Amino acid sequence: MSWFGAEIDGPLVLTRAVHFTASAGIAGVLMFRSFVAEPALRPSPEGYAIVRSRLAGLAWMALAVGVVTGLIWLVLQTMSIAALGWGEAVKSGEIWTVVNETQFGLVTEIRAVLAVLLSACLLLRHSVLSRWLALLVASALVAAIAWTGHAGSTLGELGNLHLAADVLHLCAASAWIGGLAGLAILFEVGRRRPAPEWRPLQQDAISRFSILGMISVAALIVSGLANAWILVGSFRALLVTDYGRLLLLKIAAFAIMIAFAAVNRLWLTPRLALVPKEVAHPSALSALRRNTLIEIVLGLAIFAMVGVLGTLHPAIHLVQ
Repeated sequence: MSWFGAEIDGPLVLTRAVHFTASAGIAGVLMFRSFVAEPALRPSPEGYAIVRSRLAGLAWMALAVGVVTGLIWLVLQTMSIAALGWGEAVKSGEIWTVVNETQFGLVTEIRAVLAVLLSACLLLRHSVLSRWLALLVASALVAAIAWTGHAGSTLGELGNLHLAADVLHLCAASAWIGGLAGLAILFEVGRRRPAPEWRPLQQDAISRFSILGMISVAALIVSGLANAWILVGSFRALLVTDYGRLLLLKIAAFAIMIAFAAVNRLWLTPRLALVPKEVAHPSALSALRRNTLIEIVLGLAIFAMVGVLGTLHPAIHLVQ
């Protein structure tokens, strides 16, 4: 299949993109719960219970999608390595060869253990320790993806730098994109809560998420520059290779997300604070909800591009 001018494996790209989205969603939702929802909504136990339940449901759904796509990814990787069809890859036992004898297989095993541990933590949701452990495990689950891509095959000290940058990139993206999903849930619950009680709490949550978002954006920029330096190497490679051109498209989508986030932070959030508490659905809040959904769509598009980029040869290998 030819996408963006390059021959790529369509099913593998789609599976990777969905798996990355699900993995990031789990970590991001749990980050939102711990750093935004719980401290901001503590004065409203009933409201927080509703939000926490919705966040847990989203985390469970993302975990289920992550497990299924992870298994499909393993089969597709086996098909690629052993040059087998789907049925042969499943029946021949080559999957176990991939699991036991490749780095991808080792990472898959580790992430499978992390997924089981995360399930246990989500079941024990009433324990404070289990909630923080769930966040730690979910972050490790998404961070481990770095060892399945280009960073995992970069050797030496440069490889260590690449892995560190990729881990930071994955965790920061999770905090932002998954957090946006949590913010959308917060807005939805707020539609059914009494405005005088909920509005100040919601404003506090928006402010906390804004800080988390700024930290995430800074981390994404720093780690993205490091990854681009390692994988692209020059402005010429950025312009003349399929990898570079798709990376430019990803950067453009990221820049648009930053623009929406800046509008939210610098314009809409201050306006929301000025609206009388008696107004249930001010225009600023409606605009925040709309922009949040737009950012989520852009984030999903970026994950789709990441799914493609991981299957392309890095630009630095193609341009002297």
